Amino acid sequence: MGYAAAALHVLIGLLPVLGFLAALFWLDSYGLVAARIVIAVIVAGFAAAGVCYEVNGALIGWTGLDFVTYSRYVGPLVEEFAKGLVVVALVRMNRVGFLVDAAILGFAVGAGFAIVENIAYQRLVPDAGVGLWIVRGFGTAIMHGGCTAMLAVVGIAVLERWPQAGLAAFAPGYLLAVLPHAAYNHSFVSPLVSTLAVMVVVPGMLFIAFDRSERAVANWLGHGFDADTQMLESITSGGFSQSPAGRYLGSLRERFKGPVVADILCYLRLHTELALRAKGLLMMRENGFDPKIDETTRAQFAEMRFLAKSIGPTGRLAIMPLMHQGRKDVWQLGMLESESAAS
Repeated sequence: MGYAAAALHVLIGLLPVLGFLAALFWLDSYGLVAARIVIAVIVAGFAAAGVCYEVNGALIGWTGLDFVTYSRYVGPLVEEFAKGLVVVALVRMNRVGFLVDAAILGFAVGAGFAIVENIAYQRLVPDAGVGLWIVRGFGTAIMHGGCTAMLAVVGIAVLERWPQAGLAAFAPGYLLAVLPHAAYNHSFVSPLVSTLAVMVVVPGMLFIAFDRSERAVANWLGHGFDADTQMLESITSGGFSQSPAGRYLGSLRERFKGPVVADILCYLRLHTELALRAKGLLMMRENGFDPKIDETTRAQFAEMRFLAKSIGPTGRLAIMPLMHQGRKDVWQLGMLESESAAS
């Protein structure tokens, strides 16, 4: 086979999944995911594929299973677990806030995995025809991305309903990722039918996730913006000491020295200002603007880090009742700080 034919096969195997990922990224009207994060997650998918190559080889030798049987019953468990670990790490690092970014980043993990798998497949089966590569590109590769996106979306949905679930929140999504992966590998129907099924099911699933998430983001922005605005107005007005938050902060004078209480108030003000800025950034992007992070924002993050050390862990714990510290609230500041550092 000539180099031109081999290159064509690789492109057919890679372009569909990368094109699908680009479409998901473009559909993210709020700009929840930065391009550099998507690229980093694709690279993490490369690493997951490399690990699975070694683990699968070792397990095939240890179990004595033939390749077909292993790929149907064990391979999906191993591969979805490896890809799922990347998703869990992203959530633990507060890089995922909503179903939209869960779907994009989950699909990016699977895309990276599929890229390595298809390149390796080209080396193992260099004489495969165009038909097989159409199945690999439009079927297998998108299946990998779709299964991991499903794991991420279901995990975030469970966490939204039961925040205390922890790692157990990802168990249902893991099972839902393994089952279609295993069914695809079983080849119950012809490869062409399997590919068509993937091309119908994966976009449909992600469309539902995007639709639900768009409404959730709009609702969260509306309520959160109002709450943060009220808090900031209360802090900057002369009547803060008479508000419930002000009275609570005043009660801390019995436990902390005066300068520490002043630092706590400054920390609370900065936290609220940055939360408002993060929500404003998302709102502007949703309306077609591309706002830039200014030096003031970077300076505020630096000041907040200094104040965090000044008031100490006990002080930060004491003001938790005054701060919105849900998963989305933590994510928004992480998103803003990451973008301010990159700009």
